[in-house]
Amino acid sequence: MSKRVLIVDDAAFMRMMIKDILVKNGYEVVGEAADGMQAIDLYKEHQPDLVTMDITMPEMDGITALKEIKQLNPAAKVIMCSAMGQQAMVIDAIQAGAKDFIVKPFQADRVLEAISKAVG
Repeated sequence: MSKRVLIVDDAAFMRMMIKDILVKNGYEVVGEAADGMQAIDLYKEHQPDLVTMDITMPEMDGITALKEIKQLNPAAKVIMCSAMGQQAMVIDAIQAGAKDFIVKPFQADRVLEAISKAVG
């Protein structure tokens, strides 16, 4: 059975890029969210194997959403996505329980490496 992934990013273009990489490599995208609030709702609904989470978003940022998801499921696997120059936020995210992080602009091989490492 293919691994189920929830993609969270406020930029539709970025969601499309990640989805394209995942679908081409046999992953199932169970949902897409544009902010942390939607991410939590979709996480509860779909219980995905993995979440890709943007750090900077409106409504609720990725680190807050990560913490909420980890409260719902301490075993949740979340990979943070960040633009260059967000190192401090990436450290916060890892401390909050993120499995890994990928930097924008995405390179398909790096995205797949991070995901396969996280979901095994």
